[in-house]
Amino acid sequence: MCGISGFISPDFAQNSFKKTIYNMVNEIDHRGPDRKGIWFDYYAGVALGHNRLSIVDLSEAGNQPMISSCKRYYIVFNGEIYNHKSLREKLPDSINWQGHSDTETLINGISCWGLKNTLRELVGMFAFAIWDRKKKKLTLVRDRLGEKPLYYGFRGNTMIFSSELKAIETFPEKSLKINKNSLGLYMRFGYIPSPYSIYEGIYKLPPGSFVEFTIEDVKERLIPCSTQYWSLESITKRQQSNTFLGTHIDAIDYLECLLKDTISGQMQGDVPIGAFLSGGIDSSTVVSIMQSQSKNPLNTFTVGFQEFGYDESKSARAISSFIGTNHNDLVLSSAEAMKTIPYLPEIYDEPFSDVSQIPTFLISKFASKNVKVCLSGDGGDELFCGYSRHIAGPKIWRIFNKIPKPIRKICVNFIHSLPPTTWDRFYFFCEYFLPKHLRINFPGLKIYKISDLINNDSLFEVYISLISSWKAPEDIILNYDPSKEFYDYEVSNIKLNDPHHQMMYFDSLIYLPNDILVKVDRAAMSSSLETRLPLLDHRIIEFAWSIPLSMKLKDKKSKWLLRQVLKKYLPNNLIEKPKTGFSVPIGEWLRGPLKNWANELLDEKLIDSHQYFSSKSIQQKWKEHLTGRKDWSKQIWTILMFQSWLMKRQN
Repeated sequence: MCGISGFISPDFAQNSFKKTIYNMVNEIDHRGPDRKGIWFDYYAGVALGHNRLSIVDLSEAGNQPMISSCKRYYIVFNGEIYNHKSLREKLPDSINWQGHSDTETLINGISCWGLKNTLRELVGMFAFAIWDRKKKKLTLVRDRLGEKPLYYGFRGNTMIFSSELKAIETFPEKSLKINKNSLGLYMRFGYIPSPYSIYEGIYKLPPGSFVEFTIEDVKERLIPCSTQYWSLESITKRQQSNTFLGTHIDAIDYLECLLKDTISGQMQGDVPIGAFLSGGIDSSTVVSIMQSQSKNPLNTFTVGFQEFGYDESKSARAISSFIGTNHNDLVLSSAEAMKTIPYLPEIYDEPFSDVSQIPTFLISKFASKNVKVCLSGDGGDELFCGYSRHIAGPKIWRIFNKIPKPIRKICVNFIHSLPPTTWDRFYFFCEYFLPKHLRINFPGLKIYKISDLINNDSLFEVYISLISSWKAPEDIILNYDPSKEFYDYEVSNIKLNDPHHQMMYFDSLIYLPNDILVKVDRAAMSSSLETRLPLLDHRIIEFAWSIPLSMKLKDKKSKWLLRQVLKKYLPNNLIEKPKTGFSVPIGEWLRGPLKNWANELLDEKLIDSHQYFSSKSIQQKWKEHLTGRKDWSKQIWTILMFQSWLMKRQN
């Protein structure tokens, strides 16, 4: 795992080439502190930079930028190719190998087989840039799911790219302007979805695609259309019509076999490797299989919080004790956790407001003191019906779609007439009489979420409502046109037979790559830690989409198939427990120890001076939140993270 950067410019000053690429490389040093490397050809107008986090082949033979054996291609590569050893065996004997890195396998694979054929063979996560010296063409490539980031665009007459916006911001050409439409997307979702970025003219390469730039493209300031080499839509449609025909036992055994193979591949490396263990189904499955394949106790890591309902460390310790890992847990107070908040705008170098970014950063920093690589269970929810919205969303939609809209509106007004805390008290009074499978954490917030669904007119609108922070960004952003928003995207027209699968598809296409994977990558790489996500191996994804819903949601429990695999490794009492999530009590913090910090960033004069938001709308929400009548923590946090990011950029 590393950082890459570079540019193409037909008229860049020769004496600035080296300085400019070095500035870009230095700005993302945290992504690869082990070595910096640059290569440039002034006459061709191209420069490549690399920050190396040495994982495989720690020798100089693994350094980048790297040239192919045939001397035609240069590459800078970020990620891991888990099957590079088997691929190397298929390549011609004539290749003069310099080392045993996956980068060298990749560049020579492209040289021998071509880009598209090589991409079909790869098992891994990656973002890379490859320069063809013969055709004078730069190709940017991103992995199937978008685990690794890649930004690109024009600054002046130069096409520029990097793993992070920080490097692009250092470029000495014109100031970057905030994209108002991207700001609207951020306010709605709490992140900016691909292919957009916070800046005009700078884009994220979509997952599963590549884009090629010739010198002529750059001279004309053209951004070619990207080419998709792997499509989640195509995979989903194909696998849904090609349903797995085996028995439940066959499915359990096949998934376990896939997991063993994938995890074994991801445990390869020349540095210490550990795992995140939250105590949930996904991470427990990954860690249990890892430990079963390891001769020595693995290092596992958990971070928890002292507040009730947010600490999974006890559960993680019990699982660790049973399977025999060397467990490390860090239980923090609110004060300790809040010390990280000033660093967030630097870590997430465009506005990002998933509050679980705080524990994700903390656990990454904690783990990086002992290991260089950590495996994680991310992705299981999206593939195996793990989120409550996958289950509740379709059910609620079917019920409320039968009720006339005026009556639905009365229901919404009634629910919102009482604050979430009142609904909490009412729920706790009734909890004793509810069956165990209906008991939930944070009932008041979930009742509010349900109320937001009542007025929607389609399942896609239900989904967007569930994941949105600000449901009407035009109410908060000055001079904003909502008609240009991302969610009018063709994703809303993709129809699957089952509404639960439809919700999972929306999450896999929107939420997973743009929130979860961004959160994990930036948090881990800020501490120079590589994360690997075995559940997102494309072979597991393809299998997961082939199995029927009854193998995901069964006996009123989500992730049924994963649970059955896990039961081969853990007793039932360590598996069947309420899901608590991975978050922090941000609503309480904003009313308490974070109140003064938030007040400064939400100051009316400050907001009015930036000319992005309506300060009156913000103040109204802020006052309602402080009184405890409403919980606007999610909405307020999006504002605070943008304000923090903006102030950081202006300093």
